[in-house]
Amino acid sequence: MNDISRDLDPTLIDRFATIVGDRYALRDQQDIAPYLTERRGLWHGRTALVLRPGSVEEVSRIMQLASETGTPIVPQSGNTGLVGGQMPDRSGREVVLSLSRLNRIREIDVLSNTVTVEAGVILQTLQEAADAADRLFPLSLAAQGSCQIGGNLSSNAGGTGVLAYGNARELCLGVEVVLPTGEVFDDLRKLKKDNTGYDLKNLFVGAEGTLGVITAAVLKLFPKPKGREVAFVGMSSPEAALSLFSLAMDRAGAALTAFELIGQRPYDFTLAHAGVVRPLAEDWPWYVLMQISSGRSAEDARALIEEVLSEGLEQEIIGDAAIAASIAQGDAFWSFREVLPDQQKPEGASIKHDISVPVASIPSFIEKAAGAVQSVSPGARVVCFGHMGDGNLHYNISRPVDGDDVAFLGLYHAMNQAVHDVVRSFHGSISAEHGIGQLKRDELIATAPPMAIELMRKVKAAFDPAGIMNPGKVI
Repeated sequence: MNDISRDLDPTLIDRFATIVGDRYALRDQQDIAPYLTERRGLWHGRTALVLRPGSVEEVSRIMQLASETGTPIVPQSGNTGLVGGQMPDRSGREVVLSLSRLNRIREIDVLSNTVTVEAGVILQTLQEAADAADRLFPLSLAAQGSCQIGGNLSSNAGGTGVLAYGNARELCLGVEVVLPTGEVFDDLRKLKKDNTGYDLKNLFVGAEGTLGVITAAVLKLFPKPKGREVAFVGMSSPEAALSLFSLAMDRAGAALTAFELIGQRPYDFTLAHAGVVRPLAEDWPWYVLMQISSGRSAEDARALIEEVLSEGLEQEIIGDAAIAASIAQGDAFWSFREVLPDQQKPEGASIKHDISVPVASIPSFIEKAAGAVQSVSPGARVVCFGHMGDGNLHYNISRPVDGDDVAFLGLYHAMNQAVHDVVRSFHGSISAEHGIGQLKRDELIATAPPMAIELMRKVKAAFDPAGIMNPGKVI
């Protein structure tokens, strides 16, 4: 046994282990290691114990014991979060609660267009189960092969389908939550209309495990589109992309199901490092990945996308476009977008931002933020891409080509402040879809309206007066 066990009373560790059984109470540090580092390597936690309950009842008993003994609990799903919300601290006194064994799809109700699913179900597994039932679950993320529904809800995940279907909060009809006391709040209802008091589920969705442990949820399903057309478009500027978005919304309306903006630099990084096929023959300063889906027919989707692109060419909004000639090519276009975020890593140290501004402000934000970046680090390379249709940009900065990684990362706080000051000047948000976690906690507290912070603290105190739920995160 590693001496980290001294940070928790061995008798208490045994009491927790008894609840789930020794097989699912991880104490060996080699077994625990995967739970203590997140994908960017920014946080490295410590713990003497990872618990892997297999039922809601076991989660309830864990929280009862935690409440009784004042033991901090850190819920963790697929460990794909990017803001440190799923990481224990370095004290060694926090227990990690992994939801991965709560992985049942309890029910698919095709008449109600709902699915009842446990927190540990992998997002891609849910997508495939919905597809097998001739339905669509539209939440789509780059990490969908490993992220889990509990984490998606706790972080109010976004992704590429938000434009048409909304984020995780809008896809959730009901939740099952274990409170810090161990009590189970069962609100697994399928109702799309319910005005009976406060909407309690939305206190837990997006709370990053600071108010309770989401163990299951009722989520919306949708009819599968009968036609899907995907196009990769090259253009001269973000202003042109905004004009294309306006045109596509006018012509396609709700059939426009994705509109992704990609700058030349992340496009080039992806070609250089990912081994993918070039979507367009010529290079352009900016690109758009656009998808139109039709509930009527494949011919209808094709006619819509051809109309949008033809008019865009006539108006000289776009320079070039390729419509996917097959399902495989459409998947390849999407694969280009999905692998793109990881292709910044080979270029050296980076500072990343997950921001949102009003859609109409995106071109102005990009122009103004570029100047702010250069004022902090001359020669730094902006890597901008994201979900233009809902105003969410991943505005990342790579170090100068010949720069030093350590020196560049030393500018982290100055760069954050410069970029986020520009975000706030457009009345935007410093966290669009990744959450607050540890990464943005202090900035949230320092910059949010004091009344908002006061109300959040009152909510936290009401649900978790002992402060045992994911301490040090969000607020």
